[in-house]
Order: sequence, then C-alpha cells, then structure tokens
Amino acid sequence: MKLQGGCHCGAVRFAIEAESRPELLDCNCSICAKSGLLHLFVPHDRFTLLQGQDSLTSYRFGSGAADHLFCRICGIKSFYQPRSHPGAWSVNFRCLDPGHGLEPTVRSFDGQNWEAARQDLAD
Repeated sequence: MKLQGGCHCGAVRFAIEAESRPELLDCNCSICAKSGLLHLFVPHDRFTLLQGQDSLTSYRFGSGAADHLFCRICGIKSFYQPRSHPGAWSVNFRCLDPGHGLEPTVRSFDGQNWEAARQDLAD
C-alpha cells in the first residue's frame, strides 16, 4: 500500500510503501514512552521524504546510534533512523494520514532493557 504522512504542522511530509497488516512495536524506552511513538519499520527504499528536509532537526542520546529527527517548527517526530533497524526508517504510525486502511498488530518491545530485548527481536 502507498501511504503518506507527516508532522503536525505539515512542514515535514513523507510517502511510504507498507504491508496492509504490519506489525508495530510499542517500545517502553525513555523517549518512546514519553512521546507515544508506535514504530512502523519501513525499509529505506520504500520511504520518500516529500518535503521538509530543512525543517528537520536531529537529537541523539545514549549510544548515539539512533538519529531522532524532529520537525523544528512543531516538534513532532514523524520518522527517525532507529538503532534497532539500521536498514529502515521507523515511521510513527500515529503520523500517517487518516484513512490509511492499515490493520496492524502491536507487539511490546522492552526498550528499557534494550540489549536483551534486541536479542529477542532478532530471534
């Protein structure tokens, strides 16, 4: 399915190709829990930034491996480069345009214990 989404103010817009019944990860790490992010992993070649490159600002913490990208105007993280999936973007499911028709399942991910949980994810 071809879908679009973006940040709250509309400065950042993207297009993706996704399965109609994707698995989302609900992570409890410090940043995901506070922002309510639901991860929809999209391979780099199925993601297109339509507009807003100049509106993005980066934040890194902890290991510095994840590149958290926020709209500098409204502060929303509609997608970012996760540490767990270096070949994909993590798109915030909640930032997809309404009416997308996806029927996801949600899997919990224990980001507070990232190393152990990452091993479980790889299995």
